[in-house]
Amino acid sequence: MTSDEAPAAPSKAPAGTPATRARYRRILRFAGWNLTVTWWYELVLPRIGLAGVAARTRSKRMRRFAQRFHGLAVELGGLMIKVGQFMSSRLDVLPPEITSELEGLQDEVPAVPFPAIRALAEAELGVSLESAFADIDETPVAAASLGQAHRGRLTAEVAAETGQDAVVLKVQRPGIDTIVDVDLAALRRVGRWLSHVRLVSDRVDAPALVEEFARTSLQEIDYLHEAANSERFAEEFDGDDRVAVPAVVWERTTRRVLTLQDVTAIKITDADALRAAGIDPADVAPVFAEVMFDQLFSNGFFHADPHPGNIFVTPRPAAAGERPWVLTFVDFGMMGEVPSGTRSGLRKLLIAAASRDGKGLVDAIRDIGVLLPTADTAELERAMTHLFARFGGMGFAELREVDPREFREFAVEFGDVVRSLPFQLPENFLLIIRAMSLTSGVCSALDPSFNLWDSVEPYAAQLLRDERGNLLQDLGQQAIEIAGIAWGLPKRVDALITRVEDGTVAVTSPRLEQRVGRLERAARRLVAAVVFGGAIIAGAIVHATDATLGSVLMIASVVPLAFTVFTGRRGS
Repeated sequence: MTSDEAPAAPSKAPAGTPATRARYRRILRFAGWNLTVTWWYELVLPRIGLAGVAARTRSKRMRRFAQRFHGLAVELGGLMIKVGQFMSSRLDVLPPEITSELEGLQDEVPAVPFPAIRALAEAELGVSLESAFADIDETPVAAASLGQAHRGRLTAEVAAETGQDAVVLKVQRPGIDTIVDVDLAALRRVGRWLSHVRLVSDRVDAPALVEEFARTSLQEIDYLHEAANSERFAEEFDGDDRVAVPAVVWERTTRRVLTLQDVTAIKITDADALRAAGIDPADVAPVFAEVMFDQLFSNGFFHADPHPGNIFVTPRPAAAGERPWVLTFVDFGMMGEVPSGTRSGLRKLLIAAASRDGKGLVDAIRDIGVLLPTADTAELERAMTHLFARFGGMGFAELREVDPREFREFAVEFGDVVRSLPFQLPENFLLIIRAMSLTSGVCSALDPSFNLWDSVEPYAAQLLRDERGNLLQDLGQQAIEIAGIAWGLPKRVDALITRVEDGTVAVTSPRLEQRVGRLERAARRLVAAVVFGGAIIAGAIVHATDATLGSVLMIASVVPLAFTVFTGRRGS
């Protein structure tokens, strides 16, 4: 299909039961109809002089599409709810009418009757539930589109082996593997449709996005993968008194059944319960933000679904001066990993944001790989500078006092700039956006006056100190290496001249002396440059503890710098 053609008719449904084939066709009919409507308004009408009609109806059409998709997702469950949550994070390519409508989409599905859960769990564990557990509560703690959870207690024998007693048993919804396969088959077909629509393909690689979503979804329904993630996360925060992680009961865990230590405590956004336990919600927000920053910018392995249902605040006895509570993370099915190169770019981005540097922020985005190298970023830099000048440093309470019309005007302008640029999101970047968005939301729920900048700025300052330390070490090492070369260079030049004078070197060019003279001057300039670099670096380091000496060293560096510059000019 070219950009001038409507979407192809839905393909033949995959083999399976009548219900799965009907599900497949339902998804494709929904996608095909909405793509056709978009094609008509965005491509056909502008070509016959009716672009104004498309523009006037665009916002209403986008909102209506999001509402219909919300209804479809809730009705079908399965991966459709995950698709909606995925779309709500696509602020880079989807208009706010869609993302805002879908951002509240949750797993609104009925619980599976317990007999079906029992049958699947017993088939997986190979024993009856009465043999595997001392007790199981048939009423689920939570029911989601991919699985549901029940509280229970381990048998005395397993409890003695594991050191656990109260547990939570997570069991996949029966038949979810088939539903996921059908949903992914339909999504892959829609992705191929979109790859032939230039309006979309110029902005995003739809099939690649579908595959990223598929990989994340398949990992999420593999409970062995989730259990391994849980243990890795626990290792990352081993010895950290801010974070706790439930233990995995491997003896009662398979790919479709996961048994974890029951760590249920106070939901992180339950302000009344926190206060009743003597915990100030405003004290929790900055700690939670800092823990999430550590995952994203330092560890590189992060919880990609930190919504309020997945984080508890657990009170604990503490000595004087210690924090009397700990953040307990659960549900490690959706995790992200940040490659070292991307992590370095994220650090630069955080530092630029903390220093309100619009150009630096855009440069960091380019370094991360989000913007294509050919992108013209002048307008984006201007927009970011405007953003920082007007809203930088404001807390959520202050932002609420800003005239909504100003927000809307800026959002329209900024959104148009962003959507006009060629983006390519690196692997896992959508998960980073999701994690940061949820972190911001949780912090503002804990403390309406919470100012994210108060957490970002000291964290960014520490990153900047670390970056400078690494840079100074690298510069120092390079200076030593250059100094070694420069120290021996005049002797080598002198030896060469001596050999020329002695006639032991055949001179075939009458300009050799001139070249040797240039080489001597270059050596002197190199030594002077090394001295300049050493003086200014030493001054910068010393200045933190002794401002006077540091200033003297930096001022003194001007002498070798002047020698380098003026010697270079005379010799040119």
